[in-house]
Amino acid sequence: MNILLGITGSVSAYKTPWLVRDLRKAGHDVRVVMTPSARQFVAPLALEAVSLHSVIIDPYDPAIQQGGSWHVHLAQWADLILIAPCSATTLARLATGLCDTALMTVVCSRTADTELIVFPAMDTDMWLQPSTKRNVEQLRADGITVVDPDSGELASGLIGQGRLPEIGKIVGIVASAEYRVPSSEVGRPRESGDPALGTRHSALGTRNSLLITAGPTHERIDAVRSIVNHATGTMGFALAEAAQKRGYLVTLVTGPTNLPAPFGVERIDVVSAQEMYEAVMKHRDVDAFIMAAAVADFTPLKPSQQKIKKEQLGDTLSIELTRTHDILAEIGKGKTERQRVVGFALESDDVVENAKRKLATKSADMIIANQAGVPNSGFGGGQNTITIVTNGSDPKTYPAMSKRACAEVILDALENL
Repeated sequence: MNILLGITGSVSAYKTPWLVRDLRKAGHDVRVVMTPSARQFVAPLALEAVSLHSVIIDPYDPAIQQGGSWHVHLAQWADLILIAPCSATTLARLATGLCDTALMTVVCSRTADTELIVFPAMDTDMWLQPSTKRNVEQLRADGITVVDPDSGELASGLIGQGRLPEIGKIVGIVASAEYRVPSSEVGRPRESGDPALGTRHSALGTRNSLLITAGPTHERIDAVRSIVNHATGTMGFALAEAAQKRGYLVTLVTGPTNLPAPFGVERIDVVSAQEMYEAVMKHRDVDAFIMAAAVADFTPLKPSQQKIKKEQLGDTLSIELTRTHDILAEIGKGKTERQRVVGFALESDDVVENAKRKLATKSADMIIANQAGVPNSGFGGGQNTITIVTNGSDPKTYPAMSKRACAEVILDALENL
């Protein structure tokens, strides 16, 4: 994918050579346009070295002129435009359309079908200024994606919201945008109104409320021991964050995890499979379900209220187990015509065939299949390798990508059911 990276005068601009490097490692062609103030924080020569392209700063540089329309040609070259980091000044320029830098002339020349993603980075007080908030609201109203900055320690020494997201997170968001650009169009100069471009997803699709399950469940053996699995909740939380940003009303039912709740998401914490079942059943009137949790299939029939002492047991211990509720199957069989149900299938072998079988037996509308025991797939880690299985269409396998990018792909598929 052709990516135009805009860099502005924020301290975090010093991170951008690593961003360019990782975008190129992901297979993208990257060109850089800087504002004059960005040179105070990162050297253009470093960016030229990692991007393998000249860096543009001066819009009147004779070396970049193409019949007086270099900015138009560069904007048409780009499949995606990123501004990372984006200062408060450039937010204001974007909100008003002020074309007084090379970056703004390119941005204002982009076609209607070229996505613009903005990553603000500044001190907390600047981010919270009413003028900054107004500018962000205007950009979002104009259809521009603005990614809220992360919280943490800032260059000022203060702690708060304003940090540029980690490089991996930005690359993951780019990966999700890549799947919204038709492959036949990637790398081709485009003109607005081209019917081959298709359209990006709507804010809500046809459904408004969404319940997502995430994480593991812990099934108590005694007062201090439980049966657990290795699920971290990363995939479910990524889905919740992505869905909330699309405008869904998201309820996240999660087993034990250390992950923070995504902004704007209703979070319900549970421990056992029984508690997760009860929480889901209380919200079974939502428009769609995504069952990403790794729910235990069995639980101890008679858990001890006290700690079991090994001295009382000898060399062996037998625990009688009983089945837990099959939450996915109950939701699938009880769904209404308007509801959609998505499940996950983590398999050791015959991944697609087992997913197809699960799709039928659970009365689901879609199964997200992945393989256990291989790199970049399943529990843990920041990436996943998924295959989407639905009724009436061939399974579609995607390359390994961040779980945040997987979330966007899954939501796109859900909205097309």
